[in-house]
Amino acid sequence: MFRTITCFVFLFTISTVFAQKANEAVFFTQKKQVSRFHTISDLEAMKKGELVELYKDRVEEIMTVLPLLSLTNEAGVRLRDIGIKEDSRHIKILKNNKETTEKSLETTNEAIEELVPYADTEKIIWTILYFEEIIKKMRIGVNGSF
Repeated sequence: MFRTITCFVFLFTISTVFAQKANEAVFFTQKKQVSRFHTISDLEAMKKGELVELYKDRVEEIMTVLPLLSLTNEAGVRLRDIGIKEDSRHIKILKNNKETTEKSLETTNEAIEELVPYADTEKIIWTILYFEEIIKKMRIGVNGSF
């Protein structure tokens, strides 16, 4: 039994390490993207706490994708997919960008959680719809397709 658990933990650790290495050269992943867009009536039926969560999700996608939009608007794209060499220098730059974005998102989410609930619900809804339009335009990209 102990041997089985030890093997499982070892394999899990190894797979996690290799999965992280494989994603180092990826600009951003699908999990950073919004999966659903809303109508005004959808949003009006929600409570303010739910709206704040949607707000945070949309800000996260915009902050993650927008700085790299000239390179790609698709999740899962690697450096080499767009002709950039996956050397240590480029991977380090991408890794630093991801870390900086994550830290910035933590601070931004904290501000959103503390301050946005004081906004009028209608303004939160309007802003979510605005963010969703920005995201749709980002996803269309230069080729005009999602």
